[in-house]
Amino acid sequence: MGRRGLVSELPSYLRLLAGTQLAFNLGFYAVLPYLAAHLSDSIGLAGWAVGLVLGLRTFSQQGLFVVGGALTDRFGPRPVVLAGCALRIAGFVWLAFAGSTAGVVGAVVLVGFAAALFSPAVESETAREAVRHERETGVPRAQVLGVFSAAGQAGAFLGPLLGTALLWAGFRAACLAGALVFAGVLAGHARLMPRRAPVRERARSAGALRGVFARPRFLALCLAYSGYLIAYNQLYLALPVEIDRTTGSQDAVGVLFALSSLLVVGAQLPVSRWAAARLAPRTALTAGLLLVAAGFAVVAASAPYVPDGTVHALLPAAGLVVLLTFGQMLLVPAARGLVPDLVDERHLGLATGALSSVSGLAVLGGSAATGALLGLPAPVLWAALAAVPLGAAGLARCTAPVRSGSRNAGADRCGPAGSGTRPPSLSAENSLSSEKE
Repeated sequence: MGRRGLVSELPSYLRLLAGTQLAFNLGFYAVLPYLAAHLSDSIGLAGWAVGLVLGLRTFSQQGLFVVGGALTDRFGPRPVVLAGCALRIAGFVWLAFAGSTAGVVGAVVLVGFAAALFSPAVESETAREAVRHERETGVPRAQVLGVFSAAGQAGAFLGPLLGTALLWAGFRAACLAGALVFAGVLAGHARLMPRRAPVRERARSAGALRGVFARPRFLALCLAYSGYLIAYNQLYLALPVEIDRTTGSQDAVGVLFALSSLLVVGAQLPVSRWAAARLAPRTALTAGLLLVAAGFAVVAASAPYVPDGTVHALLPAAGLVVLLTFGQMLLVPAARGLVPDLVDERHLGLATGALSSVSGLAVLGGSAATGALLGLPAPVLWAALAAVPLGAAGLARCTAPVRSGSRNAGADRCGPAGSGTRPPSLSAENSLSSEKE
């Protein structure tokens, strides 16, 4: 089945969710790449203050995903998505007219918290519907989640282009355009999103966190995914330093980012289709992390031999971006597809948010550690960075769901006997994902 065939044959609700992800990123990335310059040039913030504001945005989004996930479990995805869109519109409009540091901080935090509401709601709903679609049609969930990832990456690629086209009218115009995109998303979801959550049973708040984090395999997934995000964050932290070291400037950073986005837009669906037919989710997660580690190893191994300032100086960095991007295409749909297998379905929103929040906190610590290592020789730095996804690949081997009644359930290496058995609400419908293993 071709790319267009797969998308066209998805239920309309899944197409709505994929389109939502595209619109989210389109509106967001029309503004985000130009925020730092606006803060320093127009508002007059010092460099440390710009970093603090951007950090607050990240924390208010990534760190609070667990809140959005818990609210999704409690009230269903529709009201949470609508509230998140409304807050994002308000945040962008506020940011467009904010002229003081306090105003900018308030607007940026509101923009981040809006994403902490709607992103876990949309991601958990997509995972739930992908499992349902897999059960009813036999189409592997990884292919559906691959469509979701490709749509998001397309938005991330097109958003900066929209922002660049609008910058002639100023940063305010870009913010208002982003708000307009989210107004369209809000109107579409108010009309098309079901009024009731597909899962009717509401989870009790007491013990929900314990029910999620007491599962060793879900914790292993969180840690493995954290290793990936720490590695991915090096595109923003260590890679620009390496490019500046080898070429004397960071001009090529944007080109490599565009390369990554275009690879995902063009190859995500074929990669997801291939992986779904040949690899169990745990294997795809492990293989993706190993590809990421190989990308870092390429830079570490080639650094002593590639002459700086030559036409070949960018080849190791380009190899890193290509390997990391293909690893991302394998592991992100696999990780999202594993979540419904590892937690109780009533806690799916909370678990989806927790996966992002735990990973976001790990990135904060990982970024600080990486910053301390940036002065090391390139082979040592990149070898140390390669160890992160390599260790995460080891943890990924502990994420396979164990079917109830399996003779090996008691011999689980990743937790006590019976601690990792599959949630009964999903075990029957998700057996397709474990049979390949």
